[in-house]
Amino acid sequence: MNIAWIIVVLLIIIFLQGMIYSKWGLKGITYHRAFKQKTVFEGEQIEMVDEIANNKLLPVPWIRLESKMSGNLKLQSEIGKSKEEEMFHRTLFSLFPYQKITRRHYLIGAKRGYYPLETVSVTTGDAIGFGEVFDSFNAKTAVTVYPKLVPIEDIPLPSHSWLGDITVKRWIIEDPFLQSGVRDYQKGDPLNSINWKATARAQSLQINKKDYTADHYLMIYVNFDWDEDIRLPIDNPVRIEKGLSYAASLATYTLEQGIATGFGCNGYFVEPFTNTTDRMKSSIRIEPASSGQQSEYILDSIAKIKMDRSRNFRAFLQEDIDRGLTKTDIIIFSRRVTEKMEIQMARLRQLGNAVEVVLLEEDAGKVGEENVS
Repeated sequence: MNIAWIIVVLLIIIFLQGMIYSKWGLKGITYHRAFKQKTVFEGEQIEMVDEIANNKLLPVPWIRLESKMSGNLKLQSEIGKSKEEEMFHRTLFSLFPYQKITRRHYLIGAKRGYYPLETVSVTTGDAIGFGEVFDSFNAKTAVTVYPKLVPIEDIPLPSHSWLGDITVKRWIIEDPFLQSGVRDYQKGDPLNSINWKATARAQSLQINKKDYTADHYLMIYVNFDWDEDIRLPIDNPVRIEKGLSYAASLATYTLEQGIATGFGCNGYFVEPFTNTTDRMKSSIRIEPASSGQQSEYILDSIAKIKMDRSRNFRAFLQEDIDRGLTKTDIIIFSRRVTEKMEIQMARLRQLGNAVEVVLLEEDAGKVGEENVS
């Protein structure tokens, strides 16, 4: 066989294998992607797992996966880089017949937020690389990054006695009809409070934990305003992020102390947790509670707040005034206090609330201290 025939045969083989892979290359390919952790705190590691399988006799010499991913989900090597825009995550595989490959990627949740992943683009082709075929697979998954928690001592609260005063007011008397979970048995606990089902599960004595009767509540607010014109962009989101971190940390602490705590801000939730067809998006307000799920609820809500405003903070406080909010301790994390805010806060105090402000500036300070009632 002369060289011409060899070339012709090679061309025919290249053409045929190209036709085969263009028609059947993606047949029988399945893909699944998931995060091992659905929620993490800012700065913690996230494990993302890719699983791809070739469910046919034909081997796949190469297959490439590409998906959009937020720049706030960083590989270990990217920590310290400030890039936040979307990036493409690419993975390359080779698959034998009926082979399944699992690949793990370790990311860092670098910033508070909700990060959904929707689809993945799949590309394969023949062994020579002359032809390629594309498809898109549904690979929905998401991870929620909670804000970073800081020690309560690092939050510039109005005074050292402020939290203690609130705690004393709420821990007046146990209500025997209200239960907030179970706890380990302690010396002196009445035997009629033992929860036998929980004891059997834990293999140690468990006592029904009573909730407390309380007339007052705690609301933690974050003010997104610098200017009251909500059409203007937020010019210093780092300060707002610090306020959200303070709010999450304070709420976690007060709930651990048994204080009924809520949260609110004049922002709104990211999609799909907000109705984008509404002309005015709803502000965020979580009513005070002391249940075991309240801390997770607040952390999850703060993680899903968009760095934007639904209304100015003066209008946000007006909502509390209009509904006659009373017997509530309010602490506001804010970059500034305007005269209009002062008027709204004075009206809230007249309704029987205590209002404190913590400034989110380099020299955080006290504004408008009042005795907590």
